[in-house]
Amino acid sequence: MIADDDEKWLAAATAAVKQNAFYMQRAIDSNNLKDALKFSAQMLGELRTSKLSPHKYYELYIRASDELRSLEMFFRDETARGCSIAELYELVQHAGNILPRLYLLCTIGSVYIKSKDVTAKDILKDLVEMCRAVQHPLRGLFLRSYLAQVTRDKLPSIGSELEGDTETHMDALEFVLQNFTEMNKLWVRMQHQGPTREKEKREKERNELRDLVMTVGKNLHILGQLEGVDLVVYRDTVLPRILEQVVNCKDELAQCYLMDCIIQVFPDDFHLQTLDVLLGACPQLQPSVDIKMVLSGLMERLSNYAASSVEALPNFLQVDAFSKLNHAIGKVVEAQVDLPASASVTLYLFLLKFTLHVHSDRLDYVDQVLGSCVSQLSATGKLCDDKASKQIVAFLSAPLEKFNDVVTILKLTNYPRVMEYLDHDTNKTMAIIIIQSILKNDTRIATADEVDALFELIKGLIKDFDGLTDNDEIDEEDFQEEQNSVARLVHFLYNDDPEEMSKIIFRIRKHILTGGPKRLPLTIPPLVFSALKLIRRMRGGDENPFGDDTSTPQKILQLLTETVEVLSDASASELALRLYLQCAQAANDCELETVAYEFFTKAYLLYEEEISDSKAQVTALRLIIGTLQRMRVFNVENRDILTHKATGYSAKLLKKPDQCRAVYECAHLYWAEEGENLKDGERVVLCLKRAQKIADAVQKMANASRGASSTGSVSLYVELLNKYLYFLEKGNPQVTGETIQSLAELIRSETKKAESGAGTFITSTLRYMEFQRQQEDGGMSEKYQKIKMEWFE
Repeated sequence: MIADDDEKWLAAATAAVKQNAFYMQRAIDSNNLKDALKFSAQMLGELRTSKLSPHKYYELYIRASDELRSLEMFFRDETARGCSIAELYELVQHAGNILPRLYLLCTIGSVYIKSKDVTAKDILKDLVEMCRAVQHPLRGLFLRSYLAQVTRDKLPSIGSELEGDTETHMDALEFVLQNFTEMNKLWVRMQHQGPTREKEKREKERNELRDLVMTVGKNLHILGQLEGVDLVVYRDTVLPRILEQVVNCKDELAQCYLMDCIIQVFPDDFHLQTLDVLLGACPQLQPSVDIKMVLSGLMERLSNYAASSVEALPNFLQVDAFSKLNHAIGKVVEAQVDLPASASVTLYLFLLKFTLHVHSDRLDYVDQVLGSCVSQLSATGKLCDDKASKQIVAFLSAPLEKFNDVVTILKLTNYPRVMEYLDHDTNKTMAIIIIQSILKNDTRIATADEVDALFELIKGLIKDFDGLTDNDEIDEEDFQEEQNSVARLVHFLYNDDPEEMSKIIFRIRKHILTGGPKRLPLTIPPLVFSALKLIRRMRGGDENPFGDDTSTPQKILQLLTETVEVLSDASASELALRLYLQCAQAANDCELETVAYEFFTKAYLLYEEEISDSKAQVTALRLIIGTLQRMRVFNVENRDILTHKATGYSAKLLKKPDQCRAVYECAHLYWAEEGENLKDGERVVLCLKRAQKIADAVQKMANASRGASSTGSVSLYVELLNKYLYFLEKGNPQVTGETIQSLAELIRSETKKAESGAGTFITSTLRYMEFQRQQEDGGMSEKYQKIKMEWFE
């Protein structure tokens, strides 16, 4: 309803403006001064309305002020035809209403100044003083905006056609400052007119005025463009006068807007040289002023200035800009006791960004900002506010993004102190950001002390915080991703020097073992493999070239023994067994028989006591057999003991097919290509015969239970046949053609009983045998010639 009324009133006023403008233009065309003044006054009388909102009033003002341009040109032409400009100046003051009179006075006054018949100082002073007659906020603001507009190019400044002495320049400066002061008072007064219930409406209207025409800020723009305003004038006159008005108006909206205008309008060098004065006003602003927006705008402006001009950097050091900004922020935080934690952190975030842009080589400055933030946060404790936590993450991420080097971050003593104020979830978020930075930039953490410092930063991922329990809800997928990040990180903790790398391994272990049973299965494996990599680099015997007992392969392997034991206590027996076997191989490479035997003993113990699932047993046993087959460090006695146990485990598997396969795999333990003392053909055949007996039992059960054809059990015979062929080719004299012939006949017989065709596996095997028989290379063909193949027909 109000909007509809606004439109109606605007339409009526606009129609009146158009009508009077038409008659005014007709009078101008006929050189009728009297009628021109009459109809122009009637046209301007429409601006006396109080019914329109600022937005609608602005539309009306624009239309009326556009028409006044024709009147200004008419006045100029009249003076050219001999009419006295002084008489015109007096004549327009006879208008009946004050508002039209002053608009006409401003219009003729601009012509009067241009004529140079009188000093600009007198006219400007007269106009700015007489405009005080209009104290209605809305009408007064637009009147003074029109005054600033028509006199803008008539101010006596250096380089203008009205240029005068220094005193004249100061007169122009005084005019603009006075107009600015009066406009600001009118703008602030708008907030205090009318009932309290309409406060929000009035605030909205004031914002409309600011955004539409920059009514008050227009004067500051004019000041910023005056040639006579140098650094000295700005420092001694302009800035103090403006700040006095800003502070004394005690209006939140005006203070925020005007501070922003000051920062944006005047040159960067002016701000730098008067930094202490500008910053000194900040604590005097109203507590409700968004001070972070003001200071962030200032610091961003100065940062861009430093980035655009290398020559400007010494000026920053000369005026000690960093210390002044740091001190000012501290004063603001101290003065505004109700300032939210997020706002204070934001202030220090902008200071940090400023420091990183301007003083990127000064880590002490960066650390000082972090320390100042810590001092502020010490009064709040742990941050529970999401907004404040996000600001802290942005605050801590800024140096990471600037340096792209976590090693540099580790030199900042206050960095971990800031992280202490984050809640558990946000701490983990920040830890992941740190790890991602290391992975992305391929950063190497190369000393034990750096490892300690790094794990202090990411401890939110390494262990639970105080107050958290196992019952706390944890997203498993997120948890796995977090711990995988830690696992990848371990491989970036590296030093080419074995002694320092040993220290790094010990430090990593110290931190990782605090993680608890849920984390250890994910974080211990990379530690183990990193240590094994070091051990292989150090391979070469028992002597330690460094004179440090902790740097020998034996000591590191002993450390791994204790480390992997923790996994078995954390219900990760299968993983622990795998790692024991990996450690045994490393001990084998270093020719440490006793240590390797100990690892196998522990692996066997885990197999016997902890692994009960049949599938897990099969997998574990294959790993044991495969690892043991590659071991070369054991003497005959130790190897026989370990091999005998592995064979025994094979025969005790739950399922017969698994027993068969495990037993024939054990045959490899008696036949190693390196070294004659590791070849025992009789035991190989013995294992294969045992496997065949188990296969026979499986086949009998299959024949007894099947009602229809089944070839599933025959595959065990085929697998055995392939093992016999393998050892035949490897030169085992105990594997004879008769044995292979007998097994092949058995396969054919069982296949016929099953009343089904030969499977792909047996067909491929037989074709391979025939192919080898037909080879002419000698050795291999002779071995296969011993096998009679008539049955294949």
